Amino acid sequence: MTATDAELTALAQGWCSLSVLHGRIEMHIEQALLAEHGLSVREYSLLDVLSRQYAGEGGHLRMAQVADAVVLSKSATTRLVSRMEDRGLLTRYLCQTDRRGIYTEVTDSGRELLEAARPTNQRALREALDAASGDPELLPLVRALAGADASATATTR
Repeated sequence: MTATDAELTALAQGWCSLSVLHGRIEMHIEQALLAEHGLSVREYSLLDVLSRQYAGEGGHLRMAQVADAVVLSKSATTRLVSRMEDRGLLTRYLCQTDRRGIYTEVTDSGRELLEAARPTNQRALREALDAASGDPELLPLVRALAGADASATATTR
C-alpha cells in the first residue's frame, strides 16, 4: 500500500503539530522545575524512571537502559548521571554477576527531590496543555492525551 501525497502531507503536518506540542510542554515544565527545584526536565525524567524500579536483583537499570528511557545518547546519559551523582541524587555500582555492567539507582536525596518536584511537574504539564488547547492545530492532540490519560486511569482502578 502506497500513501498518497495528501496522506503524506497530513502525516507530516500531524508530526509537526506533535513536535510543537512536545516542545511547548517541555519548555514550560523545564522552566518550572528549574525555578522551583533546580532540576532540568531530563534530570526529573531520569529520577522518575529510576524511582520506578524495584529494589533487588534486576531492579535497577544498566546505563544503556537508562539512555533508552530518557532518550539520550549513551555519552550524554553518562554525563547526566555523573552530574546527578555529584549532586548526591544518584549512585552507580557494578553488577555483582557481570562486572562489565554498571547499574544506576536513586539515592534518598534524589527520591526526596523527586517527590517535592512531582506536583510542580504535574502542575506545569496541566498549564502547558491548557495553553495548547487554545491552538486549533494542537487541540486534537491535547484531547487525545486527555483521552489516553482517562483510559489509563480507568484501567488502573
